Amino acid sequence: MEVRDILSKKGEDVYHTSPSDTVFDAISKMAEHQVGALLVMEGQELKGIISERDYRNKIILKGRTSKDTLVKEIMVSDVTTVKPSDSVEECMGLMTDKRFRHLPVLNDNKVVGVISIGDIVKSIIDKQKEEIEDLKGYISGSYPG
Repeated sequence: MEVRDILSKKGEDVYHTSPSDTVFDAISKMAEHQVGALLVMEGQELKGIISERDYRNKIILKGRTSKDTLVKEIMVSDVTTVKPSDSVEECMGLMTDKRFRHLPVLNDNKVVGVISIGDIVKSIIDKQKEEIEDLKGYISGSYPG
């Protein structure tokens, strides 16, 4: 299974914020869309990513205020990205090794989506269910293949 398969099921909505927005505005947008991270974009260009973890570690635990801090001050600017043709297993490995939960998907340097660890886990579970059903069909003699 590839990243493009996940995007085709979940859609290619990309929630984002600007580097010059306040962290409060970014966190409010995360809450509105019920997501744990936003891409940081200037026009069509990916500049970084901001997550709930960044908010916790760089605002709350440092005693800063979200209304007085700009996204560009706390965003992660060295963002790992994937391509639509990358495998789900490769993405899971990246997320596990680098300990993050969101991956922007780029095609020809253009953002085409975001996948989360939840998306990956769901895709693996769905694939396993499909394989189990195929095996059941094969065992019972009703397998079409």
